[in-house]
Formats: sequence, structure tokens, C-alpha cells
Amino acid sequence: MADAFLAALAPGELDALARARQAQQQVNKALRAGAERELERKRYAAALAERQFNRVDPDNRLVASELERRWEAALSELRAAEDAVAQRASTEPAKRSGFSKDLNNKVVALFDSLPQIWANDATTDAHRKALLRCLVEKVVLDRGERDVALARIVWRGGAVTDLHVKMKVNSVAKLTRGEELRARLLELALTGVPDDQIAEILTREGHHSPNCEDKVLPITVQRLRLAAGIKAKAQRNRWTHEPTLLSAVQLAARLDIPVNWIYVQIRRKRLLIDQQSTGAYLFQNSPAIVNAVRDLRNRTINHLDLRIIQPHQEGYQHA
Repeated sequence: MADAFLAALAPGELDALARARQAQQQVNKALRAGAERELERKRYAAALAERQFNRVDPDNRLVASELERRWEAALSELRAAEDAVAQRASTEPAKRSGFSKDLNNKVVALFDSLPQIWANDATTDAHRKALLRCLVEKVVLDRGERDVALARIVWRGGAVTDLHVKMKVNSVAKLTRGEELRARLLELALTGVPDDQIAEILTREGHHSPNCEDKVLPITVQRLRLAAGIKAKAQRNRWTHEPTLLSAVQLAARLDIPVNWIYVQIRRKRLLIDQQSTGAYLFQNSPAIVNAVRDLRNRTINHLDLRIIQPHQEGYQHA
């Protein structure tokens, strides 16, 4: 879209220059409203992702991992949206006072310098979207039957650009290489390769999931494997341990927090703890440890290293 935007500037250049000041005002207004709408959407998406993640069964590692990825992505997008709104609010008074000489020169020279402005690190996605709205007359989308759509962009001034755009679909069957992906996936599953490794292999081979444009997700592998009646290798997931130790589930219950929060902190390396040979995490059943994790939860501390507090324990036994 960016390349098409820059290539289509010439037909609309004179019109845009004549209305430069008006366009800048529209850009400012659109940026404010767009940033605020985007922030609300990101807040809702992050809250929804957190609720979904907190409800998932932690034993279902594939689903938990995918929901964790979505939650982290939603939080990252939310922080970016909050930063964009805060930055705009801090500079808004200067903009309301009128064009500065520097800004006026930038607007007049917009079309000569637009490629550099577009690529500049200081130009946010919200800025780019506002610029597009100023010059795009309409976009016509031919959805097609698979994951590649034809987008026809009509620019102000009459120029037309056709683009082939990757789209999300709702099933593997609608992927352009869907049958190839399914056959390769089942081939790997029959040899006993774990779902997450199959996902990595297929991603390296250029495949992607229907709802993800750049990689194959483990949950996609799991669904296709189960639909084909291929069982994964049995995993041990029930254990007993000594009463002097707490499992992650027990610690979460003691603190009245979601157990998934504990696993998130471990994966993000905010909570460092040695993993047992069984794959489990064990915490000493002591007030010091429980209070330390509570402080991490309450953000009183940002990092907790239990490797120097807890001795290695091998207290799990298969039930």
C-alpha cells in the first residue's frame, strides 16, 4: 500500500498543494479521533485476550501458548496506542496555535519530501493512515475465493492502482496452498513430531495458518491432526509432591490469582525459577516465597529470582 501511495502522487499533486492547509487541519483532526478510537479498540482487545487466557486450562499447553501470544500482542498494541495518544496530547496545544514556519514549509513541500517523511522513524502508523485518507478517493476489494484478494485503489486525480493482498480466511481449505500444507502436516504428525515443531517446520517452508499471515500456529496443527485421527504421544500431566513444596496451581490458589499469570512471568523471565526434570515448577511453601511472588504480582518489584532462594527440589512423583 505504501509503494502504491507514493507512486500515485503525481495525478493529485496540484490539487493537494492548493488545499495544503485544509488538508493539514483534516489530518490533525483525523489523527486525534483515529488515535482515540484505536486506543479504545486496543483496550477492549487486550481485556478480551486476558479473559480468554485466564480461562484456559493450563494443562492444554498448545491452546494456552496461543492465547498467551495473543494476549502479549494485544498488550503491546495497547501500549503503543497509549503512547500515541499521550504524545499527541503533549503536542496538541502548539498545533492549535497555528502553523509554525517549519510545519508550513513541510506542508508546502509535502509531495517532494513525502517518501522521506513516510519512511522517517518519527512518522507513526496513525500519520500514514491520515495521509492515505487525504489522497484516497475509494478502495474496491475483490475478495475472491482464497487468501489473495484484488484491491483496486482510486486516488484523487483519477489514478488507479491494482494490488494483490493477502487476506485471512476461516479454513485451511481456502488457503492457496492449503492442500499442500495439510498433506505435509499429516506426514510429519504420523512420524511423531510434536505439534509445535511441525508448526515451525511448516512456517520455514513458507506456509501460514488461515488466521495468521506469517506463520503456522500450533493450534492449527493440533486441529488438523485430531481431525485426521492422529493421536499425540501421551504426556504425563498429573503429579504429587512433598507438602513442603507448592505447585504453580497451589501457589496461585494461595494468592488468589490466575495460575496462567505465574507461567507468563516465568516465560517472560520476570520470575526466575529452576524447572524440575519432570517439567514442573515447585515453590517452597514458606511465607517469604509467597510474599515475594505477591510483591511481583502487585508490581512492588519488577523481577524475582527464586533460583538463589530455593534449593533444587525433585519432589514430584508421577501419580
